[in-house]
Amino acid sequence: MEYLIRFAQVHESFRQPEIQALADLAGVDLEFLYYDKNSPFCIIKVQDEATARAVIARSIIAKDIFELWGQGANFDDVHVDVRRRTEDRWARFKDDSFRFTIDSFAGKRNEKKKREIIQSFSFLGFKGPIRMKNPDQDFWVFEDYGWDLSSPDILRPRPEGQEPRTIYFGRWIANSSRDVINKYDLKKRRYISTTSMDAELTLITANMAHAGPGKIFYDPFVGTGSFLVAMSHFGSQTFGSDIDGRSFRGKEMEKGGTMGVLSNFQQYDNVGKFMDVFTSDLTNTPLRSYQFLDGIVCDPPYGVREGLRVLGRREGLKNEEVIIDGIPAHYRPGYIAPKKPYGFEAMLNDILSFASRTLVTGGRLAMWMPTSNDEEGVVFPVPMHPNLEVLNVSVQPFYSWSRRLITYRRLPEGQVSDVSQGRQVLDSEGVYADQLNAFRRKYFTKNQHDTVSKSRKESPAS
Repeated sequence: MEYLIRFAQVHESFRQPEIQALADLAGVDLEFLYYDKNSPFCIIKVQDEATARAVIARSIIAKDIFELWGQGANFDDVHVDVRRRTEDRWARFKDDSFRFTIDSFAGKRNEKKKREIIQSFSFLGFKGPIRMKNPDQDFWVFEDYGWDLSSPDILRPRPEGQEPRTIYFGRWIANSSRDVINKYDLKKRRYISTTSMDAELTLITANMAHAGPGKIFYDPFVGTGSFLVAMSHFGSQTFGSDIDGRSFRGKEMEKGGTMGVLSNFQQYDNVGKFMDVFTSDLTNTPLRSYQFLDGIVCDPPYGVREGLRVLGRREGLKNEEVIIDGIPAHYRPGYIAPKKPYGFEAMLNDILSFASRTLVTGGRLAMWMPTSNDEEGVVFPVPMHPNLEVLNVSVQPFYSWSRRLITYRRLPEGQVSDVSQGRQVLDSEGVYADQLNAFRRKYFTKNQHDTVSKSRKESPAS
């Protein structure tokens, strides 16, 4: 049967992949019949209503799903299509209470026209009472006017008086889980930092990675634990690590106690899903090298504010033990291990290699990665590994750069992915941050160029 999904008009490149990921998680065969990034409406084909509910239940980007009763370029076409598709079902709803709602995208109708539209469906023959709250059946008319694309850089609603591009009529089936974004809003969270990822994107990442009950998820760049919170919402057992233990340990409070990652789990009454956090990096991980993780989620550092680091000392520096008051420094509370510069490409290689060694067959890696938007920018091809299949790449654009969510699946032993189109470049040689990170070099070069250009425009002509 055909169903209409209504999306929020945000994160357009994430919408299809999230729905497909949820269909895969539910073991559902799903076919996309219509999708347009400039429209909030999508038509899918699944087996039945129960299947449609299973697909939409966890979605974060979708709003709700409807049984599609008809569509067309005008209401005459819609009425014909409704009769063709559903006339044999009208008797089932004849005595139910019902409600009609009209919703217009990128356009609008006045109240008089809305009443006329509702009356045009009187041929359905419903005799039950009209109930505006909690009706037995909830019918919706959606008008998609489409954005005014006359200015390609700005999306504007259509001028008043125009007719919709497409009209849909459907019966409401179920809402999504989009409302949980408010529950996990960073503004309400006890412990965050400037690098904490917003709730919407962490929950979407959890869906892409197939977080769920009975699964173990790990974040090797845990920070303040945003991803762990999202994974635990869907029932996963979570743990993480970070090269700087201060990020997850948090800070001492004036009235006693510590505000850290654990406090976020306490806030959401989900401490049972929090396993632990520890100080480490992927090149020195204490985790055993065998397949035990169901999922890995991470937003690796880009090395822009500070150069990337791993534990260790630069070549040529003495590795002498430091003794303080007769105690080796590394045994003392608050010890911060020495670090050395680390290449961006090396980090990506290490993440994929780690995932290959530790993910169970079918386990997923959901990794965020930056890239430049301009033509002369540093565009990193999608990192690839023979044991990992790239499922999808979704992009969140900013100004001169974007970040991509890349989702991988661990292949069964004996199967390999085609890595011929993957990343072939390696890190430049060097020992300093800029020498080891092309994205960092480009980021600062771009910003310096923009600053100079702006200052020249603002300065009086000489």
